[in-house]
Amino acid sequence: MPTAVNNWQTDQKAGNGKQPKPEYKSAFRILKSYINPHRKTFTLVTICTIIAIASELFQPYLVKIAIDDNLMAGKNDYSSLIVICAIYLGLSISSLFFTYLQNNLLQDAGQSIVSRIRKQLFEHITRLSMSYFDKTSSGSLITHVSSDTEAVNQFFNQVLLTLLRDGLTLISILVMMFYLDTTLGLYCLLLLPIIALIAIGFRSFMRTTYQMARTRLSRLVAFVAENLAGMSLIQVFHQQKAQGELYKERNEDYFKANVREIRTAVTFNRTFDLLGNLTIAFVVWTGGKAVLGDTMEFGVLYAFITYIRQFFQPINAITQQWNTLQSATVAVNRIWGILDVEPEIKDAAKPVKINHDAIKGRVDFNRISFSYGNGTPIFRGLDLHINPGEMVGIVGTTGAGKSSLMSLLCRFYDVNEGSVQIDGNDVRHIPQAELHRIVGLVQQEPYLYAGSIIDNVRMFDESISREDVVRACEFVGADQLVSRMAEGYDTRLSEKGSGLSAGERQLISFARIIVFRPKILILDEATANLDSQTEQLIQRALQVVSEGRTTIVIAHRLSTIMQADRIIVLSHGSIVESGTHAELIELQGVYEELYRHSQGEAAAASEAESANESAAAPEAHTIR
Repeated sequence: MPTAVNNWQTDQKAGNGKQPKPEYKSAFRILKSYINPHRKTFTLVTICTIIAIASELFQPYLVKIAIDDNLMAGKNDYSSLIVICAIYLGLSISSLFFTYLQNNLLQDAGQSIVSRIRKQLFEHITRLSMSYFDKTSSGSLITHVSSDTEAVNQFFNQVLLTLLRDGLTLISILVMMFYLDTTLGLYCLLLLPIIALIAIGFRSFMRTTYQMARTRLSRLVAFVAENLAGMSLIQVFHQQKAQGELYKERNEDYFKANVREIRTAVTFNRTFDLLGNLTIAFVVWTGGKAVLGDTMEFGVLYAFITYIRQFFQPINAITQQWNTLQSATVAVNRIWGILDVEPEIKDAAKPVKINHDAIKGRVDFNRISFSYGNGTPIFRGLDLHINPGEMVGIVGTTGAGKSSLMSLLCRFYDVNEGSVQIDGNDVRHIPQAELHRIVGLVQQEPYLYAGSIIDNVRMFDESISREDVVRACEFVGADQLVSRMAEGYDTRLSEKGSGLSAGERQLISFARIIVFRPKILILDEATANLDSQTEQLIQRALQVVSEGRTTIVIAHRLSTIMQADRIIVLSHGSIVESGTHAELIELQGVYEELYRHSQGEAAAASEAESANESAAAPEAHTIR
């Protein structure tokens, strides 16, 4: 596809270092770039359309011949009337066949294009940097992928066919009217400037109303998506009524925009209806005088009135599709706006070649400085070096920079100053696909997809065998979980793994690590939401997966990192303490305070568990 986005991607793949920003294009120029590969199909569609239109428009002319050359002439030549009827029937069948063929060809090409746009849009979104998702709501992106592509689909289903068929019909009718009577044809030609003025007058106003409706729909979808994601929070704090009021406001805004859109469309279409009726009245009056004065044949007047009615049918069809056309052009420009966004995190023009098996796992944060956008700096000259195979725990209060440090190692963001290196290679010079094979990340809430356990462990990578997945699950202790399921490893999980406990989801995420064999393992608060019994299970799995790997554990519960080789204490983006658990306790500093606090929480949790067990005991006795 000869678009600026693809040209840019081609340049990047070629490694020539060019990074031109894609130029803005009109909606039709953008769509034309998608249509070009289907030129042959659209040529056939045009041919079929011309034949179908010709078959339809010759029918009134045949009636004109039958009236003027047979009925009005007083002939009783039934054979010629039968021939005219047979030709009329043939033209009707021809019109039906080629219209059917035209529709099928157009739909085939149109659906292929829309499918390609959806695929390209989704793939482009998945390549965008994390900073883009920080600024863009998921609801807005859902609108782009679903509603906007559906608007483009309607363009091919309805608008393009209408523009092609009815546009050619309009031109053909003008030709036939001039052929029948030049004077009446010139009178009707005066309608075109009036139609153009009406269209121009409504165009900018209608575009504004459609843009407003699309924007408010996007906000409505985004609001619904956010509320569904935080439904538990809404119910816990009894915010149903408050959120309902906020939804009501957004819904009313969208309702008003839709009403305004419909009123504009109705006014636009009814203006053409009025103009069409006035024109027919004028032709009947002018043509009737000519017929009575014997300067025009009655068959010509009949055919002319028929063509006038047909003249306004394509205009009405085009104007009725104006809403869809405006919506499609807005949607195309919105889609192009997404495709126009370049990822901030890009592979280097000349990336270093990495031998995965030779990676030892040394990690260096060399005097790094970093901030999100133009915000307050998170790190200022932070220096941290982690040896191969070392397990390092990172602790600190909220906002200390723990997760930001890991995001820089995974290269979700780039440092402002300094460098992050793996075995002496700057992560900015390592291809992202290779980097994410080297660095494995287990998050606080592991994400599971709708699919089988096998697919969730191997992340739908068919190159990883079923046997490798089974061995990985056995290795981390997840096989006991799977064996309890009716369909075993083929058990299909729902979205986000609902039905599994937090610990069970974590076990599956650990199995992923074993399967993909990263050299560096990051656990970002992986045990924060687990009960003490499940945490012990995860601790055993952690010991298994961390063996032989450089392991960085971001911990909320200090019990997770007490056996670490080294513990790093962060505060406001700086390292304030470093050492083993015992050494840091002896310092009686920040870590010791955090430890005492965590011990207090652990004691409270233990007391709560004991109280629950005591409360349950009498009830159990009664049941016996």
